[in-house]
Parts: sequence; structure tokens; C-alpha cells
Amino acid sequence: MDQLARQSIEVPSWAYGNSGTRFKVFGTPGTPRTPEEKIADAAQVHRHTGLAPRVALHYPWDKVDDFAALGRFAEDHGVGLGTINSNTFQNDDYKFGSLTHTDPAIRRQAIDHHLQCIEVMNQTGSQDLKIWLADGTNYPGQGDIRGRQDRLADSLQQIYAQLGEAHRLVLEYKFFEPAFYHTDVPDWGTAFVQTLALGEKASVCLDTGHHAPGTNIEFIVAQLLRLGKLGSFDFNSRFYADDDLIVGAADPFQLFRIMAEVIRGGGLDAENGVVFMLDQCHNVEAKIPGQIRSVLNVQEMTARALLLDHEALAAAQESGDVLGANELYMDAFYTDVRPALAEWRASRGLSENPMAAFARSGYQEGINAARVGGTQASWGA
Repeated sequence: MDQLARQSIEVPSWAYGNSGTRFKVFGTPGTPRTPEEKIADAAQVHRHTGLAPRVALHYPWDKVDDFAALGRFAEDHGVGLGTINSNTFQNDDYKFGSLTHTDPAIRRQAIDHHLQCIEVMNQTGSQDLKIWLADGTNYPGQGDIRGRQDRLADSLQQIYAQLGEAHRLVLEYKFFEPAFYHTDVPDWGTAFVQTLALGEKASVCLDTGHHAPGTNIEFIVAQLLRLGKLGSFDFNSRFYADDDLIVGAADPFQLFRIMAEVIRGGGLDAENGVVFMLDQCHNVEAKIPGQIRSVLNVQEMTARALLLDHEALAAAQESGDVLGANELYMDAFYTDVRPALAEWRASRGLSENPMAAFARSGYQEGINAARVGGTQASWGA
């Protein structure tokens, strides 16, 4: 339980805004209208689970006049501010790329945006600058693939050079979308070689929805931990592509296998610095309960993975006992840890059932009544 007690999961500010499919964004009662209201909602997740002490921000979606004051607002609500996520995918100038664009002026604009994010980090005390790029091409011959990699490396070097002593740059990858022929950072290998060239303060972000079907994600986890380059997770779940559904919804066993490799590689240890963050959209379900359910899913699969008998597993592996080794995995996965986790929460003054506790709290009904008028937060705000 000591390792379980060290687990914390960042929740994203944008999960509390309205979202939907690429065809429509759905509005819901009580949706936040300001970054402060997003943080207040996120604080409910930590209040009921004890698992979500930090809120990741998206810049400029969460832009305010005074980020230091926003940090104090978060502290007053019992949480802190975490990863700062940049945005180079909603500006017309970035139609053909941002950090990889052929036009030096547009590349400069994208670099300067990230320097603004670093200044936000200085004001909030955030550790990580996370970069996800929509850069890529849709047709063979549209762009110089190698040249785009060279320009990306140069742009990242300029950003990296401005990081503070306690800062990290975390580079996310995505298999496809919105670039369909090739994406400039499509896989963990590309993210790895780019961050390796930058230095020790650069690492890779693994989004669990950003892979081709059938990809062995836990292998990537093991490899990046082995290489010391796993900086963070974006947890979500997928049935087909980058669905951004509640983590563990589509394949709980995959989440278990991922957490088993995290534990095996020391990813829960503070010195490894792995940040566990959600990156999800709640299109049809209620947002705060959706986030509560998500962090509980991660905790549950972590608890199951902690039950693995590594001594017995090593013996089975070394002796070639294929079925015995697999049985140890399956026994841990099928163990119902929910009663033990309920006791664990009660021992820490938390509700045994956080979902039910939030429903009883009346918080949702309160914000539904109070947040009338104004512009609800959504994509881009």
C-alpha cells in the first residue's frame, strides 16, 4: 500500500468544458465558463478520491491576466497547477505546420508561443511543458519529410534552451490526425530521438490512445522506462482511434499490463518523475463523475498490478513455465481489489465510494443553478 499511497494523477482543465465529436460540441448545465470554475470542478475530484492533487492547464485556453493568482486560487481549493500544454493547432498560420513550417516567421511565432508557456510555468511553478503537434502532411510529396524533421529539431532546441532549472520538456506523439499521410511526431521512436538530442530535461509523453491498432503499449512503457525517457502519460481509452474515452473503459486488461510495467520499471518512484495525467473528453457523460471514475480506474488497476508475485513470476519465466507465468498475471488481474481500496480510502478520511459521495454532495446541482449565462468553456476556451 506504500506505493499506492504515492500515486497521484493530474486531471486536465479541458475535461470539464464542453466537448463532442468532430461534428458537434454538446453543451451541458453547470459547465465552467472560466479557468477558475474548471479548477473548482477539478478540486472535487481530489476531494472525493485523494488521487488528483494537480490540474493541467492548456494555453491559451486557460489564459488569465495573473497566473500567480490562479495558482493561489487552486491552492485555496486544495489543488495545485500541473503541466502546461501548448497549442499550435488552432491558428490559421499553422495550416501547413508550426515548429516544422517552411516559413521562418511562422516557426518563430510557434517558438515564441512556447516561450510564453515557459513564462506561465514560471508564474505557476509548473514543472512540465508538454508539446503535441498537429504538424504533418496529407499527400505524398506535399512536404520534405526529412527537412521537416530538421526544422523540428531546430525549433525544439530553441525552446529547450529557455527552460528553467526545474523545468522539463515533454514531447507527445500521435499516430495520425489531422495529418493523414505522415505526422511529424507519429511514434515513440521519433519522440525519443528528438528528446534524446535535446538533453536530460526532455522526455516522451505516452498517450494511450495514440497508437495503431494492436500496438503493444506496455512494451513501449517498458522501453521508455528502461531508457529513462518516459516523462508522462496521457491516460484515456479507445475502441477505434484517438477516442479519448474514460481510461480502462475499452480494455481494462491493457491498463493493468501498462501499470505492471510501470511498477516493474520503477515508474511510481518519485525519482523517476513520471507524471500520470488524464487526457479525456466527456461527450455524453457527466464531467466531474467521469473524471472521478477515471482516476479510480487507474488506482484499481495499479492495485491489481501491485499484487503480482514478482519472485514467483521470475522463477516461472526462468524455468520456461509459460502457463504458470501467465497464470500469475491473470490471478492478479482478476483479483477484486475494490473492497480493500474502499477500506484504504476510509482509513484516510475519504468516502469508501467516491462516486456516490459526489452524487450526495449536491455540488453538481449547485453549479447547475449558479452557472447560468456567460460563455461555457469548450474547445479553444
